[in-house]
Amino acid sequence: MEGDKAWETSKTRRAIIAAATYAIVLYFLLLINAPNPYFNALVPTIGYVLSTLSLPFIKNRWLENVHQKR
Repeated sequence: MEGDKAWETSKTRRAIIAAATYAIVLYFLLLINAPNPYFNALVPTIGYVLSTLSLPFIKNRWLENVHQKR
């Protein structure tokens, strides 16, 4: 079970998901002949990476508030 938790929070998992997100969005953008597909595929990828960086901070703040209210 600890291995599962470690995997869920690992940088390797985040990098694989980010790369897969980029590849899938890039494929779709190329398929529809969108302008600047290589650059535009970065938008959702960067959004995903930023969300993984901010969520631990938000989670810790939320946990602090929950424990203070008890």
